[in-house]
Amino acid sequence: MISPDTIAREIVAREGGYVNDPDDPGGATKYGVTIGTMRRLGLDLDGDGDIDAADVKAMSRAQAVDIFLDHYFRKPGIARLPEPLQASVFDMYVHAGSNAIVVLQSLLNANGADLGTDGKIGPLTAKAAHRAAGKWGQVLVDSYGIARRNYYYRLADRRPASRKYARRRDGGKGGWITRAEEFMRPKYRLTEAAHKARTRRWA
Repeated sequence: MISPDTIAREIVAREGGYVNDPDDPGGATKYGVTIGTMRRLGLDLDGDGDIDAADVKAMSRAQAVDIFLDHYFRKPGIARLPEPLQASVFDMYVHAGSNAIVVLQSLLNANGADLGTDGKIGPLTAKAAHRAAGKWGQVLVDSYGIARRNYYYRLADRRPASRKYARRRDGGKGGWITRAEEFMRPKYRLTEAAHKARTRRWA
């Protein structure tokens, strides 16, 4: 199994440095840590009494890794899930918060579980996930990746400003889609033609 620390470091590397995209609801972000997260955690890194873009810019890689491990892996209880599933759920939780768990709960429900979709990893969700992993193995991880990809497409369907994260200017797969597909076997990744067909109706 890849360690949570390694996963967190890979997330930081994937997210990249400081950005402040007006189309991103998260606002100023560095290494995937948003200004909203920093305010929620009270991280006034420059000690000037407020938390603003300057504090985001001051964020170090090590600090970002610690935030992800403490608040996006340990706190939501991702370690309670089957090991092969943890990396993808952890990665999505960084990006989409508790929606990462809602996606999993919905997937499990579609395959026979009876869970509330509350975005929390309680004992019933953990038990259902382990049962599914025992039954499906790697297929569960692939299925979660597909469900995650579909979540991003639907989000972009609803919010035109977010479409640039799902589709590049040349029509190819955007970062959201390639990110979801990193955690599934190649045979389940969409072809470029299929991706373009899925996004053709977008302006």
